[in-house]
Amino acid sequence: MLAGMARLLVVKATAGADAPERCNQAFNVASTAATAGVDVSFWLTGESTWFALPGRAAEFELPHAAPLPDLIDLLLEAGRITACTQCAARRGIGAEDVIPGIRIAGAAVFVEEIMSDGAQALVY
Repeated sequence: MLAGMARLLVVKATAGADAPERCNQAFNVASTAATAGVDVSFWLTGESTWFALPGRAAEFELPHAAPLPDLIDLLLEAGRITACTQCAARRGIGAEDVIPGIRIAGAAVFVEEIMSDGAQALVY
């Protein structure tokens, strides 16, 4: 459907279990785009940073929503996931703690991604 597009979609999740519908929207949009062949960079910031840890996404519950572990697996396979450096540090999360394949990077990398030619950024 969208596979011919050479654009980057950068989705930043700022909410976690504290705002489950907003959190789920970020995951849903990013995974739908990745499934459609769009190059997706998904950012975990704020409370969503906790989902970078093994097992934490399995604790997330929202009726009529796809399980977050499945969406994380999809995004790791078809796109990439980044946890915010400062957000991770504030929560005591280090690179050795996160799910394999999730990187930790900061604002400079986020800005580089969103300023690249043809990039589209969404913040939830």
